[in-house]
Amino acid sequence: MKLEIGDLVELKKQHPCGNHQFEILRTGADFRIKCTKCEKQVWVPRATLEKRIKKVVSSHK
Repeated sequence: MKLEIGDLVELKKQHPCGNHQFEILRTGADFRIKCTKCEKQVWVPRATLEKRIKKVVSSHK
């Protein structure tokens, strides 16, 4: 899956604040994503994130 910094993704599982959308801040073996509602940042392994993505909302190209 082609993901870049700045992309907005919608995940299958919601964040504890109730939001499903996250912004990608860092890519690589691990991703750093930020909740667009409460601004909380989370580190997620690439394999886990790719399984949890429902769709890419917006892509920065």
